[in-house]
Amino acid sequence: MPAFIRNARLAAGLLVTLLLIATIVPAEAAGRIALVIGMSKYQNIPSLSNSVADATEISATLTKLGFKVETSIDQPLAELVETLNAFSFDAEVADIAMVYYAGHGVELGGENFLIPVDVKIAKPEQIASQAITLKALLKTVEKARKLRVVILDSCRNNPFADWPLQEVAKASSPAYQTGEVTKIRTGGLATPSADKGMLVVYAAKEGEVALDGEGGHSPFAKALIRELPARDVEIGMMFRRVRDIVMAETKNKQQPHFYGSLSGVPYFLAGTDLNLASITDRKTAWGSLAPAQELQLASLAEDGNVRAMIGLGYMSLSPDKSRFKPEKAFDLFTRAANNGDPEALFELGKLYEKGIGTEQDIAKAIDLYQRSANLGFADAINDLGFLYYQGASGLKRDPQKAVALFLKAADLRHPQAMYNVAALIDDGVVKGKTPEDAARYLYAALRSGVKDVLAQLADRPNQFKPATRKALQAELAKNNFYSGKIDGSIGQGTQRSMRIAFGENID
Repeated sequence: MPAFIRNARLAAGLLVTLLLIATIVPAEAAGRIALVIGMSKYQNIPSLSNSVADATEISATLTKLGFKVETSIDQPLAELVETLNAFSFDAEVADIAMVYYAGHGVELGGENFLIPVDVKIAKPEQIASQAITLKALLKTVEKARKLRVVILDSCRNNPFADWPLQEVAKASSPAYQTGEVTKIRTGGLATPSADKGMLVVYAAKEGEVALDGEGGHSPFAKALIRELPARDVEIGMMFRRVRDIVMAETKNKQQPHFYGSLSGVPYFLAGTDLNLASITDRKTAWGSLAPAQELQLASLAEDGNVRAMIGLGYMSLSPDKSRFKPEKAFDLFTRAANNGDPEALFELGKLYEKGIGTEQDIAKAIDLYQRSANLGFADAINDLGFLYYQGASGLKRDPQKAVALFLKAADLRHPQAMYNVAALIDDGVVKGKTPEDAARYLYAALRSGVKDVLAQLADRPNQFKPATRKALQAELAKNNFYSGKIDGSIGQGTQRSMRIAFGENID
């Protein structure tokens, strides 16, 4: 049977044939990529005057900030789908993936649709086959390694406003199932469903209309163009500055709104703190911020910003004795946890488990880990797997439940969990899983950007059985990284393909 070792928030498998991954080494920065979409010259509905100018200038701004930018202007639906698919593939090995969309957007039956220039419909329910859903747009960035941002300047007006608000039967919607009616919203978009770790920025709050603007750019785009290059402004603060500028310029008629949340390390688009993006340990990264940044975070935390509370909590756990204030960290994580934040619940659990800033309470720690895991936080799920595997005070050992938790963490793209689940499948521990399943986890782990995964597969490939090695070659071939023989021999050709899949630049 395998044993598991817990390292910080990560668990690593130690099988008879598997070398323990004890140190988590991040990949070198895979860079920043952005997709900028501008839709203006609509063929069958009213055009927009500023959206292409907005997209073009945003594209130029991001390029100057070091982004590899793909710009899509007035693409019809079929071409736009191809662009989104290609961007999604590239985003898997990027540190930050950002999408900016300027154009028409509407809501129907609770679903948000972004409208390409060739849309032509006779009735509302046809939108689903001729537009891009916001959910599809969010999926293009969801596998980026550190930061995922989608910005929508797409609720400027309803291009179908002159239509009668007719009832429509949209068979895929809950409204249809319950016999209720579905209508195109008269203005604005519905609230998006954004996971933690992804920020969705609307030019105007859900259900409200953004202004197209005069003088070449919309108020929202103008504020973005101004603030994106701001030096030494953490990205969360930068978007709040954009909001304040837009509200001031429009005399509070338009308020940009944020959905989902950023997580992980602090991130700067410009300035002297760019190097913080290379640090994967959250406590170390936040603890490296200058005192001036701490003051900015404190201001945000006072306004109830949960991410600022978490950042300040990490800073209070700095190994620097002059900054180490565990009781303050406990208070900050408690405040954030009381807001239901899964990362805060997990970090608060660690303080209880270790007795830092509070009395040690293992039962309380396990309860907090469970609450965080219930909200889908992969680190908490992974740690619970470890605790169930080895047993803990007040927690009965349950290897079967541990494996289920590791599988759940792996399916949430937790890098070490994916690698270790592949090893468990290969060792026959996970019932019902095949070598092909193991290969898919290994491939996903490669794409996640943890160097230890690549090193293990390159240096010790024979720790996996021939069937799994063959399946990995087939998975690499399916994704156009490998064209050699499917023989289970991890030679130079296979290793080269693994490095390319990982995101390394190979001439």
